[in-house]
Amino acid sequence: MRGIHTLLRLFAAVIVAHLLCTTGAAEPAATAAAGRIRKFLDPDNHTNNWAVLVCTSRFWFNYRHIANTLSMYRTVKRMGIPDSHIILMLADDVACNPRNCFPATVFDHPQKSTDLYGDNVEVDYRGYEVTVENFIRLLTGRVTANTPRNKRLLTDDKSNIFIYMTGHGGEDFLKFQDSEEINSYDIADAMQQMWEKQRYREILFVIDTCQANTMFSKFYAPNVLSIGSSAKGENSYSHYHDRDIGVSVIDRFTYYNLKFFESVDMSSKHTMADLIGTYNISLIHSTPGVRTDLFARELEKTYLSDFFGAVQEVELTAEPYPIGKHLV
Repeated sequence: MRGIHTLLRLFAAVIVAHLLCTTGAAEPAATAAAGRIRKFLDPDNHTNNWAVLVCTSRFWFNYRHIANTLSMYRTVKRMGIPDSHIILMLADDVACNPRNCFPATVFDHPQKSTDLYGDNVEVDYRGYEVTVENFIRLLTGRVTANTPRNKRLLTDDKSNIFIYMTGHGGEDFLKFQDSEEINSYDIADAMQQMWEKQRYREILFVIDTCQANTMFSKFYAPNVLSIGSSAKGENSYSHYHDRDIGVSVIDRFTYYNLKFFESVDMSSKHTMADLIGTYNISLIHSTPGVRTDLFARELEKTYLSDFFGAVQEVELTAEPYPIGKHLV
């Protein structure tokens, strides 16, 4: 990946030099073209967003964890990230569970106004495919040669990645399938590998589980912003018990995050500081944590769309850029 970007930057330098030499630095179109090429290939500029959404829980009574993840999936798609850039991992299929009195549906509110499962959900890892090994392989890119494209995280050094995890956990661990665990050291080391292999520019890591804030306490890779639902020794609480379905349908921390996002669209100028500023312990019933020491930018200058959006700026021009006949 590094070699490809080096060649692209070299090619861009040649084009920029040609533009400025053949048309003159004062030529508006050539100057604008050169600026856009430099911006696109600037190593500090990010060009694509990805989302990795992980529900690690099985069994009907963990319905809310599936709803948490599908609610977040719906939000990132609404904000503009396409399915090709979303990895969705669901450890169980409650939509088809025989206990579900509303077959083939998943809801996150007793009013049942939005079917989260719907007709347009692409699950990339399901059931027993959701394992600690597969999750680590996904992040680090150490997948087998026959792994299909939809099960690969095809990011590069210009990618911003939103990682969301939910399930049952404790101090420094999160359960997978109720049979194995991933710990904070595992994720910390995986992120360091990602950085060394130039697999991301920035990561937003959000986790909703008991003692969630301990899961990012061991991180050491740069450019990682971490948010958790509960402090060490605290539980993460459910919200909205549905009497028809018979279980709780969403967790409080995820619910209040999603409530904020309902007022945000893909062109929003809301920042991470705006989101974090809405956290209310009396509503969430636990103490959300935010770790910023590894993150280079100020939260007030970090737009939500830097992680959740996928808006491409397009500028129409009346005249073509003069790049020279021998380069056409």
